Amino acid sequence: MTPESVIEAFRAAGALLEGHFLYTSGRHGRRFLQAARVLQYPEHTDRLCAALADRFKADGVELVVGPATGGIVLAYATARCLGARAAYTEKDEEGGMALKRGFSLKPGTRVLVVEDITTTGGSVKKSIAHLRARGTHVVGVGVLIDRSGGEAAFDCRFEPLASLTMESWPPEDCPLCAQGHRLIEPDDIIV
Repeated sequence: MTPESVIEAFRAAGALLEGHFLYTSGRHGRRFLQAARVLQYPEHTDRLCAALADRFKADGVELVVGPATGGIVLAYATARCLGARAAYTEKDEEGGMALKRGFSLKPGTRVLVVEDITTTGGSVKKSIAHLRARGTHVVGVGVLIDRSGGEAAFDCRFEPLASLTMESWPPEDCPLCAQGHRLIEPDDIIV
């Protein structure tokens, strides 16, 4: 898949929204990515995950791990393409990310970490730290869309299928607020 076709899949599924949004960071922006909207369609999920798998097919991946919740479906579908196992990390008591629920790891297991959207890379970095602490070899990170503006960096191979610049502002400097546009709740947009 080309970066353009990845973005088009998001648009077609109503997963790339335009308007005036409040981000988790507290900042405002005119675009919003809702990856769950594209991943609800198996045909999009299969194509996207096959493209992620293609990037790592020569790396001997044995396990594909995705941070919960965005990475769960991706880990499963990408693992299927690679003939590997799938698992997911979730928040632990110390604020990190950890494999729970009986997922086993052998030292040296070759792991691919996948994520839907990367903004800061925080969940992925915490997942990598946990996996390495358990003796695995992280071969790389694959993401559908890198919206970090080049800020997300990992100490292993990083393969985004597409990148998207998403400008944001503090509320007091938001041009959309200055123009009188009301904030939109992404879940209220029906496509």
